[in-house]
Amino acid sequence: MAAASPVEVNPAPSLPKAFLAGMLAAAIALIGGSQAQEPAPGAGEGALAALRTLYRRPDGVPFPEANPPTPAKLALGKRLFSDPALSLNGAVACTTCHDPALGFTDGVPIGRGVAGKPLVRHTPHLWNLAWGAAFFWDGRARTLEEQVRGPIEDPLEMGENLSRLASKLARDRSYRKAFAEAFPEHPRIGSEQIAAALATHVRSLVSPKTRFDAWADGNEAALNAEEKAGFALFNGKAGCSNCHSGWAFTDRAFHDIGLASSDLGRGKVIDLPAADHAFQTPSLRELAWTAPYMHDGSLATLDAVLDHYDHGVVRRPSLSPDLKRVTLTEPERAALLAFLASLSSENPPVPAPLVAAGPAAAPAAREGTVISQKDKLFRPSAVRVHVGQRLTIVNDDVRTHNVRLDTGPQKFNSGAQEPGQSVTLPFARPGRYELYCGIHPAMRLDVSVER
Repeated sequence: MAAASPVEVNPAPSLPKAFLAGMLAAAIALIGGSQAQEPAPGAGEGALAALRTLYRRPDGVPFPEANPPTPAKLALGKRLFSDPALSLNGAVACTTCHDPALGFTDGVPIGRGVAGKPLVRHTPHLWNLAWGAAFFWDGRARTLEEQVRGPIEDPLEMGENLSRLASKLARDRSYRKAFAEAFPEHPRIGSEQIAAALATHVRSLVSPKTRFDAWADGNEAALNAEEKAGFALFNGKAGCSNCHSGWAFTDRAFHDIGLASSDLGRGKVIDLPAADHAFQTPSLRELAWTAPYMHDGSLATLDAVLDHYDHGVVRRPSLSPDLKRVTLTEPERAALLAFLASLSSENPPVPAPLVAAGPAAAPAAREGTVISQKDKLFRPSAVRVHVGQRLTIVNDDVRTHNVRLDTGPQKFNSGAQEPGQSVTLPFARPGRYELYCGIHPAMRLDVSVER
């Protein structure tokens, strides 16, 4: 069975309390009052060195087997991305809202499309979506090939019909040649080819290396004492890494962070009140270039974001258990902001050179009928059972989960699976099945059912 996402993405595991406490102590030592001080030799450096390995960049970019990259396909996707012909009236291109000079955003709280009316949500940036598990703020698209169709056909955004667009592009000789080169096995212009080319280009938008990456790779001088203190706070007292984990600084999950909004987000998509007001965690890469922030564009600055987490959170039943109040001293806030700045390029960012990753190795399947959910992971992540056996999934986590199976002859939806609860699935037919969590879709469980 083809996976719904190009790779299985596992967020950084939760860290032991003692480990975080040590890093927090290191942060306090590094801050040293109103001015950051150089750390004493060995003071907290070992803990920080161990932690930063969790944030090292991957070696290559994952592409799905069904849509591998080629130079011709990448060039076509980039051309389509910049072409206003993709919109109904020829006035709006993908770059209108995803401007490369603005970190692939539009720089305004709420943009406008061909209809001239405000869009429903803030334009998100496009960095590092090749590792995505679901797309759009509410995760309604399972693949990038599905996602890129949405803005084209949305009446508020580009307002075009993909079949009509294919006919329009087919009248252009240079496009006919470009599509034939990009898709030699199917040299035609159709909606599938348009989506495949655009998705290939979007996967190539990998954020460039910054000073933080140099430090994560072992260059101690790349960050100063204040920035290192901010990193310790990010992973300790401030609790930012609860959601902004891994090299892209996102768990790619959906969280209600208490913004005052009537938008139900993920909850409406998966029809689950436990996920109401939840939106996907954005990557913090290049955040200096992607303001304003949040799904509604309501917070103009990072200071405003920290203010929200300190005293602006709206309390309600769907609030994420990963959310914590962030009350920092002025030196701590300055250190955290200094660290966050190290995640952005000094100049307008240019995508990193593309290096495609090889095929992802499938996790080794274990025999067994009991799966644990812990720290936003299925453990194990691959299992082998026999026809007629029942698979039990136990929520050993502190979070609500939603186990789903959307593909193949068998469908399953656990609803809200609260901590301590178990769900059981029977498998009547052999085959491969991919289960995932609707709230934390980077959680994937590969099930091989044998006779």
